[in-house]
Amino acid sequence: MPIDITLQVKLSIQEEDLEDALAEYDELSISSLVSQILDKSVALESVSATVTDGPDTLEAYDAVREAR
Repeated sequence: MPIDITLQVKLSIQEEDLEDALAEYDELSISSLVSQILDKSVALESVSATVTDGPDTLEAYDAVREAR
């Protein structure tokens, strides 16, 4: 029987590293990338990640950079 665990995780990443990761997986959002990493690291029954603050997609990241 699966046990549900809810976490709040804050990630800090250099802009260049974020851009590289999102460019490599262009169709993914940060939330789906984090979900994939967690799922592959620990054999999870299911995983859901949600970005509550900050850019979640490459387009949103670009918009943040352009706004500066």
